[in-house]
Amino acid sequence: MANEILQLDIQDHHVVMDNGILQVTLSKPDGNVTGIKYNSIDNVLEVDDKETHRGYWDLVWNSGTSGTTGTFDEMRGKEFEVMVQNEEQIELSFKRNYSFKDKAVPLNIDKRFIMLRNSSGFYSYAIYEHMREWPPFNLPQTRIVFKLRKDKFHYMAIADDRQRFMPLPEDRLRHRGKPLDFPEAVLLVNPKEPEFKGEVDDKYQYSCENKDLKVHGWISMDPPVGFWQITPSSEFRSGGPLKQNLTSHVGPYALAMFLSAHYSGEDLVLKLSPDEPWKKVFGPVFFYLNSVSDGGDPLSLWEDAKTQMSIEVQSWPYSFPASEDFPPPNQRGRLTGKLFVLDRYINEEKMPATDAYVGLAAPGEAGSWQTENKGYQFWTKTDADGSFSIEHVRIGDYNLYAWVPGFIGDYRYDVLINVSPGSDMDVGDLVYEPPRNGPTLWEIGIPDRSAAEFYIPDPDPKYINKLYVNHPDRFRQYGLWERYAELYPDADLVYSVGVSDYTKDWFFAHVNRKRNDGSHLATTWEIKFRVDNIIDKSGTYTLRVALATANVAELQIQVNNPEAKPSLFTTGMIGHDNAIARHGIHGLYRLYSVDILGSLLVEGENTIFLSQIINSSSFNGVMYDYIRLEGPPSDSISLQNS
Repeated sequence: MANEILQLDIQDHHVVMDNGILQVTLSKPDGNVTGIKYNSIDNVLEVDDKETHRGYWDLVWNSGTSGTTGTFDEMRGKEFEVMVQNEEQIELSFKRNYSFKDKAVPLNIDKRFIMLRNSSGFYSYAIYEHMREWPPFNLPQTRIVFKLRKDKFHYMAIADDRQRFMPLPEDRLRHRGKPLDFPEAVLLVNPKEPEFKGEVDDKYQYSCENKDLKVHGWISMDPPVGFWQITPSSEFRSGGPLKQNLTSHVGPYALAMFLSAHYSGEDLVLKLSPDEPWKKVFGPVFFYLNSVSDGGDPLSLWEDAKTQMSIEVQSWPYSFPASEDFPPPNQRGRLTGKLFVLDRYINEEKMPATDAYVGLAAPGEAGSWQTENKGYQFWTKTDADGSFSIEHVRIGDYNLYAWVPGFIGDYRYDVLINVSPGSDMDVGDLVYEPPRNGPTLWEIGIPDRSAAEFYIPDPDPKYINKLYVNHPDRFRQYGLWERYAELYPDADLVYSVGVSDYTKDWFFAHVNRKRNDGSHLATTWEIKFRVDNIIDKSGTYTLRVALATANVAELQIQVNNPEAKPSLFTTGMIGHDNAIARHGIHGLYRLYSVDILGSLLVEGENTIFLSQIINSSSFNGVMYDYIRLEGPPSDSISLQNS
């Protein structure tokens, strides 16, 4: 099929791009993908659906109300234009400009589709623009959706160890499935294929962090064809490398998520104020199709898709998009440097920050990158010696941010970084001094922004997803929050420093206890530890509590007296991350530091009480990342673990 001629057929209501490998049909001027002809399949998209529901961009917006919901808009274009047509490339534009008389989202939207010669796929990107004089609004979500043929695409792949045959969409209907505690989760009680009976289907079980979300898709076994969504860069995604997004789910659907509030709540809703101009390019992303010859293994299509993903990553940033709003490689900049960590209670010398995450994002406070959603972010990881190189950065002003696994807190370089076309800057040696007041007396967990190291129980046998049995991502099973009440039916968790093992004795989520009548009881966990000698009662100890997520929770902390009023510390109501319900092991990272006067401690056994006091649902709660008690700065204490 090599060296086929690119053809463009413009019809009354459709336009067809054809490079001899595949043929893509779009509605005109809407800009929805209505057909993809590939190999022996006339249309890989769901032919039983309306044309508008097969392949489309969409968004959710509201006029400024709180929350993460709003009006659903499929972003249908009103103007069609051929931007590029030559022997190597076709690029099409489907544009919709905002008018004050419209009730639509106040955005100019330009959706682009690109086909290249000899390419087994096509690209899409879009430019969103809000003018200063237009009404303010909120944008909770935007994405690209493809619904594939349910009679062919039954096997889904997200990662080497996250792939499986999937149920059918009919299996989620009322007569075949039983809705569970939230609408996305359905127990399959009478599926068309008996092998899925007793399984839970829930799209959130297939979420993935941005840093790992580069290729995912579906395989048809007969004929052996793959459909893949490849995202070569996360620069246009909100929330940074740890932000979790949906991938693929029963439908069969394949998604390219750009902006969402999943695992973060309203903090990730893009909010444009009055008189605030804004423009952003989402994409390009690549939709790749592949096949194997007769007798070949259809599952090998996943390996080929990963190879193609690597090619796309190496080709980023692309040089072929026609929009001047997407800068090519020579219009971008580069930043290098070396990051060290200085924690004098571990080492008096600075240490290389190995495998640290370093990134450029919009100016803000330390850690603000995880809720940033209007601009672009550029992340990398440091080498063994702490060196890093951030490539292909768009022009603009940024702060440099970092965090280091094994250490708490967030780093921000205080000098504003200005990136200009072709710039190559070296910031030299940077030193992060993580929060620390005194020596570590004890610690629980690993400071890595995740609760994955804690005890994650087996699921209730009636709520199984077979993919995650004996799997590293066992936390993705449904209903694990209910296991807490089964493990602690009468009294809450008690952890004894020096005796307990956090991998076995610290439940991964601090949730409510569900009663038999369906109501919920707030829970208080205890950490018991010994102090054998308090030299200075006026000294200050520091409790560091790092949270991996919080959902409509309030954490109150007491020392030795759980009834003291007011509590020694409270977070107030925090979080709408929903990571507990959505099987995520983290959401937004939060770090709290609590001063404890030596006079509150006693020689002998002491107890810290952690109370999560909001008890309106099973999903109120927090996940801890890491807890540490530090002694006073001077050597005024000896601790005996027991």
